[in-house]
Amino acid sequence: MNQPPGSPSSGNVDSQLDDLISRIHALSGDKGRSASEAAPQRPAPTSAGPGQNAPANPVRTEATRPGTAPTTAATSRPNTPPTGSLPPGSPRPGQPATPSPSKQSPPNRNPPPQAARPKAAPTGYQPNRDEAWRPAEPESMQASKINETLVESIIFRYILNAGEVEGRKIADQVQLPFRMIEPILERLKMDQSVAYKSATATNDYVYILTESGRAIARNHLTDSTYHGSCPVRLTEYVESIRLQSIEGQYPKRKDLERAFSDLLINPKMLRRLGPAVASGRGMFLFGFPGNGKTSIAERVTGAFGKYIWIPRAVDIDGEVLRVFDPMNHEAAMPEHSGGLLDSGSFDKRWVRIKRPTIIAGGELTMDMLEVLNNPTSNISEAPLQMKSNCGTLVIDDFGRQKMSIDQLLNRWIIPLEKRYDFLNMASGKKIQVPFDQLVIFSTNLEPKDLVDDAFLRRIPYKIEVENPPEADFRKLFEIMCRITKIPYDADAVDYLIKTHYLPVDRPFRNCQPRDLLLQVRNYCLYNDLEVELKNEYFDFACDNYFSVM
Repeated sequence: MNQPPGSPSSGNVDSQLDDLISRIHALSGDKGRSASEAAPQRPAPTSAGPGQNAPANPVRTEATRPGTAPTTAATSRPNTPPTGSLPPGSPRPGQPATPSPSKQSPPNRNPPPQAARPKAAPTGYQPNRDEAWRPAEPESMQASKINETLVESIIFRYILNAGEVEGRKIADQVQLPFRMIEPILERLKMDQSVAYKSATATNDYVYILTESGRAIARNHLTDSTYHGSCPVRLTEYVESIRLQSIEGQYPKRKDLERAFSDLLINPKMLRRLGPAVASGRGMFLFGFPGNGKTSIAERVTGAFGKYIWIPRAVDIDGEVLRVFDPMNHEAAMPEHSGGLLDSGSFDKRWVRIKRPTIIAGGELTMDMLEVLNNPTSNISEAPLQMKSNCGTLVIDDFGRQKMSIDQLLNRWIIPLEKRYDFLNMASGKKIQVPFDQLVIFSTNLEPKDLVDDAFLRRIPYKIEVENPPEADFRKLFEIMCRITKIPYDADAVDYLIKTHYLPVDRPFRNCQPRDLLLQVRNYCLYNDLEVELKNEYFDFACDNYFSVM
């Protein structure tokens, strides 16, 4: 019997029923059917055949297992293979997928590049032995953790002191980029604390204080009169000392020879001095006066890198502690282009200086080793040991200071061993700062006669600066004749040694060639004689020089 046109054939109906049953069992997750009971898998029709109507809605089937969420066939993945061809281990539709370790994204063991990338070094700078670190220019107040309240107080004091000042000059005064200062000035303008007096040709303004601004500035003056560079945080200063420490540089023989190139030093002395300098720890230099202990101590720093960076001032919870001291520090700023558009390649709150060598002699007092606070300005000054960090601190003529030896030893016995010091601020706050310098005690006395064993243990190197041998003594005359511009005469020097030294068993001293030649030179100039070496000139000089020696 012929079927009417357009009606589905019985074969097609059976195929569709089989396919529907297979899909129902697949969606319900029925695994109890045997292979013989399972309907043969046929690909689902993708389009309606002639005379067939595509279903208006997708087939929705609920899982028969309790707790199984209903599944919509239309929500299945577009390229999902038929149920019978699922790869091993693949989740069946309608079942919660179990994540496969092989298909999971591997854990990101490395941080993203932005987080792992270190802070960019200043433009045009590469770390080297002479300059191990350079502070990068701050990007913003928040990123650099700058105390904005402290900056505002400095700005108020500066405008009050100057009367009227341009915005860029304010930025130069606090040593911060203008882009960071301009929003503060705009906010103060909105608060009616400052006002515009006039505009400038550089898209800037001249600022003055309003009446309310003057009252605020006077209140800030009661706290402190400081209106200089914005201080850096104490933690930043401590980290900078760690990065520039003399410990770990380990200068070699060539570094010491370069440092003492202008000084005649015995090779034996250099061999003893080298390890002491390389250690970066303390040392005693002792011996007879005039043998160059101070000259040696002054040149030790030259064996290390040339420059370090120190802050102009440090912020101690609102208190200002000045570190840069033009009397003890020699500024050596890097060159830059300058000009209006120059943003610099370093943080201008810091100063690059030559690695410091600070000498304290008989004038040393206990006050110089503590924070000095000016009660009028309420500005504190860093002590000598803090100013000498990353350099050399020479205690010259040790034992002859105004303060007693016991006071000095008790003050430094712990810092010398622990490499850090505690300082008391004017507010009563105690802070910990690095004690990172090569401390040299220079004395004419025997160390064991000055200090006890406990202190000697903390000074690992005790080096005696001995009298020079005769060969070195003669060599010193040659060197000093070139410096004093006196023609060298070996016969006259030979006469001096055989007449005034050997017969009386007089010891040689490194300072004597210079001192005797200066006496000969002054004698000749006074008597209008040609400046030269003669026996009678040496006789006159020795009569004066050794009259009470």
